[in-house]
Amino acid sequence: MNQIPRPEHPMPQMERKNWMNLNGEWEFDFDFGMSGIDRNFQAMEHLSKSILVPFCPESKLSGIGYTDFIPAVLYKKHVMLSAEQCMQKILLHFGAVDYACTVFINGSIAGTHKGGYSSFSFDISEYAVPGDNDISVFASDDLRSGSQPRGKQCQKFNSFGCEYTRTTGIWQTVWLEFVPLQYIKHVKYYPNISESTLTIVAQLTGTGTFTASASFDKRACGSAAQHAEHGQAIVTLPISELHLWEPGNGVLYDLVLTYEQDTVESYFGMREVTMDGMRFILNGASLFQRLVLDQGFYPDGIYTAPTEEALIQDILLSMDMGFQGARLHEKIFEPRFLYHCDRLGYLVWGEHANWGLDISKEENLLSFLPEWLEAVNRDFNHPSIIGWCPFNETWDNMGRKQIDEILSLTYLMTKQIDTTRPCIDTSGNFHTMTTDIFDFHNYTQSAKELSACYEPLLANELPIDEHDKRQKYTPGLPVMISEYGGIFWDHDQSSSGWGYGAAPKSREEFLQRYEDLTTVLLNNPKICGFCYTQLYDVEQEKNGLYTYDRREKFPKELISAVNSRMAAIEKQPR
Repeated sequence: MNQIPRPEHPMPQMERKNWMNLNGEWEFDFDFGMSGIDRNFQAMEHLSKSILVPFCPESKLSGIGYTDFIPAVLYKKHVMLSAEQCMQKILLHFGAVDYACTVFINGSIAGTHKGGYSSFSFDISEYAVPGDNDISVFASDDLRSGSQPRGKQCQKFNSFGCEYTRTTGIWQTVWLEFVPLQYIKHVKYYPNISESTLTIVAQLTGTGTFTASASFDKRACGSAAQHAEHGQAIVTLPISELHLWEPGNGVLYDLVLTYEQDTVESYFGMREVTMDGMRFILNGASLFQRLVLDQGFYPDGIYTAPTEEALIQDILLSMDMGFQGARLHEKIFEPRFLYHCDRLGYLVWGEHANWGLDISKEENLLSFLPEWLEAVNRDFNHPSIIGWCPFNETWDNMGRKQIDEILSLTYLMTKQIDTTRPCIDTSGNFHTMTTDIFDFHNYTQSAKELSACYEPLLANELPIDEHDKRQKYTPGLPVMISEYGGIFWDHDQSSSGWGYGAAPKSREEFLQRYEDLTTVLLNNPKICGFCYTQLYDVEQEKNGLYTYDRREKFPKELISAVNSRMAAIEKQPR
């Protein structure tokens, strides 16, 4: 346990040199009675167990591997700080803690946070002291309540269907940053290709001069500065060398931001996303999105990748099969994964883990919208993210219909924060009238039936869909098939698990079915993208193109050859 797991900086777009990774061994205890705070656990000298952070207690990598329901957990770590460090502002960051947590520093409450997927931080300067400091964390999690997003975490004891092993407590990197009193809080990047500029909106503390300097391949290519009086600076950098960020070619510029004594290393990509009629446009050219469903699960770490290499591997495995990107499904992925998407030119849709949240009750908007907006704000600058999808397959509950206004309000709030990307109100069902793209989920295993469903698009009519009584397609609205296929193939012939439809009798039959279904979508001139279910098996769901431990099921060159064919919508002149 001497080596720190996941030692890399967790936020590559906001990287300071003066930081401390707190991953590694923490003291730990279960809190089945949810009485830890009442028992004043934060004042205890020690807890009874140990855990390897950032891995959740359900995972093998945590050293615990307890997979029953856990209502609450307790953490404790002692951190030595120098007098010099304590003279600065100290920020304590959590990549993600599932679900509601209270953080204590030396026995005092430093802050609380609700939401199991978004990142957050607390200024702990007033509580920290030179020498030994006690960080104590209480985290509660009730994914069966209906009042919190849980994603694909299983609501029953055993995993079943498309629900899998749960995650409780800390599951992403924890770290400290030491910053001056005047520092950069947040930045947003707005590239403009036609003008060859980058506009930066910076949120700051105090008064001072904000400077941004860009370089490409170590060559200076633009800088700008502005004096800030009221906590915000807006600068526009002229970019002297224009290099576009494109699929498979993740061209990135280095960026250094300074504000008085504070320095942040960052990066950006020059790319623009627009819609033109029914076409998706990237950098002025029609792009048919060839995506795959990625659920972000790992056999030994569950929600947490065991290593940074594992994050990279999943992207490369997908690209090897001819996919340009992925729907990051029912989970807000960590920024380090998005960084590798950025540098590899891998297209992704950002999505929240809305399953488990009962949206037939108005009050549950409060359990969704704040966390979703935190995620959109955090990930805004990643060029790899080409769209947002806050909800996936929203359903009625206990005879109560979903509240459409929850979806439309979330869409509108997303567009308030980000005017640069399309947003899908809910993927699959039930769409409202406020969406930039109308997408469908269709798991028919017959290419003939799949083709018949979307032939009406050719006449600008409503496609055939099982939910067409609850939603109205607006003619001319862009269409994606954001889930299809899901062909069942048990690579190890374990006679367990499931997939969609009857399993093919041979690999040859699987490959033919994959080609037939995918060709239907490529050949329809009114469809702007597809997303195949899925990249790899997850526990009992065995419809991946790879096994859960990422072994290849089918020759990647054969899948890639199908995916790489030109789509009909790409052939149309703009």
